[in-house]
Amino acid sequence: MTRRFAMLVAAAGSAGLLIGALGFQYLVSLPPCPLCIWQRWPHLLAVLAGAVALVWPVRGVALAGALGAAGSAAIAVFHAGVEQKWWEGFAFCSTGSIEGISSSDLLNPAVDVGRVVRCDEIAWQMAGISMAGWNAIISAALVAIWLFAAFRRA
Repeated sequence: MTRRFAMLVAAAGSAGLLIGALGFQYLVSLPPCPLCIWQRWPHLLAVLAGAVALVWPVRGVALAGALGAAGSAAIAVFHAGVEQKWWEGFAFCSTGSIEGISSSDLLNPAVDVGRVVRCDEIAWQMAGISMAGWNAIISAALVAIWLFAAFRRA
């Protein structure tokens, strides 16, 4: 397996995770919490590293991709821990606050105030593992692929 191919496989994995997250959000109507959104940004870095790897498959680009996947994995581990109540999450996404919404808007059925999405509740799971948990597992595997590419001879 060449360095470029490994980098493209890892970038495709991050792109797949992003597409999956957006699919859950827009096709299944499962809105993300703030920690879910935070997990997406590092994957974008990994996808961009993959795009750069198309023309410049060097070690530094692979390390940037690994950093992106590792960042998402770290946030995902934190999020999964919050969901499992292993540790406290951030107050802004675990309290279910309706702060900033007027009482008249809350009582007016014509006003859509949106659904409060909490970081400490599991919205979906498969095999007993939440989406954050799956992101942590898959992202860790992507880090390994990126690192394989980084230390592979070109």
